[in-house]
Amino acid sequence: MDTTATPPAQNNNHVFCPPAARRYVLVSAILASSMGFIDGSVVSLAMPVIREDLGASLVDAQWISNGYMLFLSALVLLGGAAGDVFGVRNIFATGIVLFMITSAACALAVDAEMLIVMRAAQGIGAALMVPGSLALIAKSYPNATRGKAIGQWAAFSSLTTAMGPFVGGMVLSFGADWMWRLIFAINVPIGLIALTMLLTKVPQDRPSSKRRLDIVGAILATAGLGLMAWGLTAFGLPVEARAVSPWAWIVGGAVIFAVFLLWEHRARAPMVKLELFASRAFTGANLYTLILFFAFNAVLFFLPMTVVSGWGAKEWEASLLFLPLSLFIAGLSSYSGRLSDAIGPRWPLTVGAAIVGFSYLGLALTMPLMMLWQVTFPILLLKGLGMAIVVSPVSAAVMRATPEEDTGLASGINNALARAAGLMAVASLGAVAGVVFANVVGSAAPGAEFGAYVRTPLDAAAEALRVAATNDAFAAIAAISAAMCFVASAVAWFTQPSWKRKTPADKGGTVPAGADG
Repeated sequence: MDTTATPPAQNNNHVFCPPAARRYVLVSAILASSMGFIDGSVVSLAMPVIREDLGASLVDAQWISNGYMLFLSALVLLGGAAGDVFGVRNIFATGIVLFMITSAACALAVDAEMLIVMRAAQGIGAALMVPGSLALIAKSYPNATRGKAIGQWAAFSSLTTAMGPFVGGMVLSFGADWMWRLIFAINVPIGLIALTMLLTKVPQDRPSSKRRLDIVGAILATAGLGLMAWGLTAFGLPVEARAVSPWAWIVGGAVIFAVFLLWEHRARAPMVKLELFASRAFTGANLYTLILFFAFNAVLFFLPMTVVSGWGAKEWEASLLFLPLSLFIAGLSSYSGRLSDAIGPRWPLTVGAAIVGFSYLGLALTMPLMMLWQVTFPILLLKGLGMAIVVSPVSAAVMRATPEEDTGLASGINNALARAAGLMAVASLGAVAGVVFANVVGSAAPGAEFGAYVRTPLDAAAEALRVAATNDAFAAIAAISAAMCFVASAVAWFTQPSWKRKTPADKGGTVPAGADG
């Protein structure tokens, strides 16, 4: 689920869409968003069977995820700007078409390499589609009804995010090995419905900007992030399989990313407005997002592989581990948002990240117990609570620290950082998992690899060692993630403002008394 999405700023009442067509805008936005949300969670759930069917390694598995996340995180800001230049409906529809075509290609993938390439192309489609869904709603509805429409979008998207993994898990648990392909193929009919409504019922909007697109910035960001992510992944490869040192890739990517920042500083129409980072609160909120969502995405990606391939849980059982997160966010986000409005973002962000950190610490300590329902599921309830406390306040913190004319850009930056955090988490911690796993099993379990089914049956002792190595590898990931959450909590405390409500005797009534952070 995209837990950092916030609506773009639309401060006028001028809308292009007649009232009769607005319901088609809303339904198409919900369908398109659901495709992206469900894909992210169900692919992690299906990874063991994908690896078994395609003979994919752990590094392949990382890049089946990372290929998508790389292009989505690097290009989502460009996709949002393209909507302003060419029309939101046109870019949104283009994103849906590309997402559908590449989803069909993913479903037909004959090997891991083809799936990685098609997932990368799917990420390009998502970069056009994701910012377009909310932008189209914001541009289609007047101020009086826009909030209600966005609320309906959020509610239905949360529902599909909660139910999608469960339905996908049922298909994976009781179907043939090839049925993982359906999690991609289902995007084609969903996308066709959304596209038909858009093109036949929704008029074309006028472009709202004539600015240039920052193509150079997009290329530099993609290359820099991609090389750094590959370098982190390469630590998990055998030494003899490394063409060059992983550090060479990382340093090369860092240099290119530094050039990207210099370019953004000098570009006429930059993808990232660096001046926004002059605000301590804005910088802190985005650093918080980067650190917290690094931890969040690491656990989200590696936990299903652990319980399915290591514990022998069915995919539908693993899918229920996603349920508390979706339900808590859907049920509590509005309350946490109002709390942040009342007391400022410092306390919600600090406490929420700490709760998630304790949840991950609990996972690290209890992995050897292998008690999915008695221990792991209750611990994940705590994680769901913590994330529900965080989601609305972090978006509000970014918006509050940004000039009104830049709120749409600020939201996009925050969204892109959350995606980039997931990219780096999967790249770096996959190497950690592989090293820990290999150190535990040694040569006692030939052919075994973290997060994969074992093709050659092992004897009882070797199988027990494989399971213990799987638990140790994920425990290391969870412990690192817990530490990241506690760091994020400290960042929130030292960078975000808080305030007290004024009493009726005070002059200002109930408005914030002022920032003290």
